[in-house]
Amino acid sequence: MTPTLQLFLVVSAALFCIGLLAALSRRYAIFILIGIEMMLTASILNFIAFWRFITEAHQHTGVMVAIFSIAIAAAEAAVGLALVISVYRHYRTTNVDQLDQLKG
Repeated sequence: MTPTLQLFLVVSAALFCIGLLAALSRRYAIFILIGIEMMLTASILNFIAFWRFITEAHQHTGVMVAIFSIAIAAAEAAVGLALVISVYRHYRTTNVDQLDQLKG
């Protein structure tokens, strides 16, 4: 079975939907961050799939956008984890339903 563009798009859509469901339905901040990372992974998969199947092989725009997106995702994960650790140290919980005030 040869992978096609449609197969990659279906897998990417499934990853994005799972990530969106995880980000919207979870109560804990860590799971929300994991959902956001899954959505970013789906978008990176789309960039690579369209680069591979649509453009000429010598152009590296899809790979460059994917590398840039991975760097942005790493920075987002670092900032998100720092915020979660800070909130946990102050409130002793990562349950976002219990975080109703944000002043220190």
